[in-house]
Amino acid sequence: MPGQSDATAPLERVIAAMAAQQRHVGGRLHADLADHVPSYRAVPRELLDQIWHRHLQRALVVVREGTVPAPEDFDEAAVARDRAARGVPLSDGLRAFRRALSAIRDLFIAEATERGLDPGLIVDRTKCLWELADVASLQIAAVHRQAEVDSALFDARRRADFLRGLLHGTLSTVEIHSGAAIYGLDLSRPYRAIRAVANGNVGPDALERSLESRGRRNGRGPLLTVLDQAVAGVVEARPEIGDLEVTAGLGPPTDLAAAHRSFRAAGRLLEAARAYGLRGVYDLSDLSWRVAVVAEPELAELLLDRYLRPLEAEGEFGALIEQSVRGYLERGRQIREVARSAHVHVNTVRYRLRRFEELTGISLDAPDTAVELSWALAARELGAPPRGQA
Repeated sequence: MPGQSDATAPLERVIAAMAAQQRHVGGRLHADLADHVPSYRAVPRELLDQIWHRHLQRALVVVREGTVPAPEDFDEAAVARDRAARGVPLSDGLRAFRRALSAIRDLFIAEATERGLDPGLIVDRTKCLWELADVASLQIAAVHRQAEVDSALFDARRRADFLRGLLHGTLSTVEIHSGAAIYGLDLSRPYRAIRAVANGNVGPDALERSLESRGRRNGRGPLLTVLDQAVAGVVEARPEIGDLEVTAGLGPPTDLAAAHRSFRAAGRLLEAARAYGLRGVYDLSDLSWRVAVVAEPELAELLLDRYLRPLEAEGEFGALIEQSVRGYLERGRQIREVARSAHVHVNTVRYRLRRFEELTGISLDAPDTAVELSWALAARELGAPPRGQA
């Protein structure tokens, strides 16, 4: 219709004038972002030019039609992923976008005023551009946050893959060096593998965060992940756990290429600590031969049969004999100390020890007795049932 053509002609001239200044305004915007949004200096100029072109073309459509696209029509996922990968915070991304839209609004008002566009139409299209900024900002924020989540998940998977290979000994030297560079591990320093589980209702993810937080307080942080429902990784020193309810095995220090051997040791130490119902972080110096009690159940059964199960026929008195024998070993074979701690007469302790030797046929003075009896008593602590019980 002729009337409609006459009404839209001034608006189209404004749009054409705005499009003609794309390069000039884009150059000013680039300089403005470099000055006021420093994180955008990491974004290449050609990429910024592409995004500026898309923003301007979208805004020109809004000026022409007087309607704003629905949020789902803003495809900003690729841009958000790029910004997140370059370390540009969401707040900076939104500041940059709003500066671009402000430049477009200023350009529209200037060109519309110069060409005598109807004031009511100028107000209407300016409102549309404000609405465009609001709607687009919400969508940009949403996709940027999702991009950050996706990036964090990707990083977590990559870290888990690296640690899994490191701790299981499947990485090449090149892969170890590459991962060490990515995660800030010093190849010249020894590391200790750790394997930890929470006591109580704390999940492995929460435990990982707690251990990482506490580790950072001590300087260089640990590198941890969740493997097989336990927290595993490498640390430079024994973690300070404070009141954290956790049981952990800590392998011996070694270079990163041998971390898998330290990890195997950490697993055995964790298994032993849990079997004894212990809380805290334990290495081989803490548990010593007790680790073998857990790892060698057949030998534990043999020693239980030899030293402790013969006492079971004595009923309650057998339990008292075992108590005195345990105290005898723990107190350096000092019978008076055993009697004092048990609040009984010295002769009572002597009788119980003599009865132990009669029932077992073992001399408490024999060289191997202390070792083997200590092993049997440790196995008893693990809850080994009497012979014949499940």
